[in-house]
Amino acid sequence: MRVKGINYDTGFLSAGTSTHEPFDPDIVRREMQILRDDLHCTAVRITGGDLDRLEVAATHAADAGLEVWFCPFTNGLTQEELLALLADCAERAERLRKRGADIVMLTGSELSLFTPGFLPDGTLAEKLALLTDPARLRPIIADVRARLNDFLERAVVLVRERFGGPVSYASLPLEGVDWTRFDIIATDAAYRSAVTAPQFRENVRAFVAQARAQGKPAAATEFGCATYRGAGSVASYVDQIIEWDDDGHAVGLKGDFERDENEQATYLRELLDIFATEGLDAAFVYTFARYDLPHRDGPGDDLDMASAGVVKVLDGLSGAGEPFLRRYPDMPWEPKAAFDAVADWFGR
Repeated sequence: MRVKGINYDTGFLSAGTSTHEPFDPDIVRREMQILRDDLHCTAVRITGGDLDRLEVAATHAADAGLEVWFCPFTNGLTQEELLALLADCAERAERLRKRGADIVMLTGSELSLFTPGFLPDGTLAEKLALLTDPARLRPIIADVRARLNDFLERAVVLVRERFGGPVSYASLPLEGVDWTRFDIIATDAAYRSAVTAPQFRENVRAFVAQARAQGKPAAATEFGCATYRGAGSVASYVDQIIEWDDDGHAVGLKGDFERDENEQATYLRELLDIFATEGLDAAFVYTFARYDLPHRDGPGDDLDMASAGVVKVLDGLSGAGEPFLRRYPDMPWEPKAAFDAVADWFGR
């Protein structure tokens, strides 16, 4: 596997909230060094909706020697607003490329869910429910795919006019992307759950074969699980255990859950083994940190259990009710078992 990567969130924007606060460029610079030197990553997929933050993080990543996958992850923009943003992104990415950075530009992520005009209007929860209801999805999927591919065609033209490096898109299976216009075939749906486990390896093999048939690399731009017992069986659907307030902030967990760092670490090792064995070209662990889901002492308040981050963001300086020895005293987080599992696997 050529690209050993991780996702780095600069802030997903929703209802006036951001998932990365505060955003400190000095901490970002140090984190990029840690990704390279301690996690042994060769690449980082930088996501978020604020272009200045994306550029700051991408610059620090490039300076640290990482391959940068520059990936706006937007929410609620109109299609015209998104096209303007992608044009701006491409110009920023090109400036970095001309400085010597190894950089891939992605024309967005999961647009059918987060951009109006593809799926029927509704909340994110309603759209996700539609994806698991074949009777409702089947009659509309052809139109969804046609609208999305029309948009991506316009987006790729704009990006290639401004950016001279490889171009891709972080897709979902329902979107039926026409990959002929892209350089890398990429999916955000590289999660194994209890439902997909029986055919997971075969699905990865088929995905790689599809890419190779077109002479292109195959990338898993997201995979991971949260940090509570049983999280591996639901994979990406972790928000279901969080209680949110009206402003979109996480305030607690829905019920009693048991923290299990080893399950998360095992999940990542097993999927990395599958990806490597089946010939995937690039894999990006989801994610480095969830700054909006801090670790707290009380089990009902420990939002980090719902986080797929390989580090636990600290709410104060205690781990389990008592002070503990810090491995990274200059950082607002500490590694989980998943951090060491990824570091060991990437460092082989």
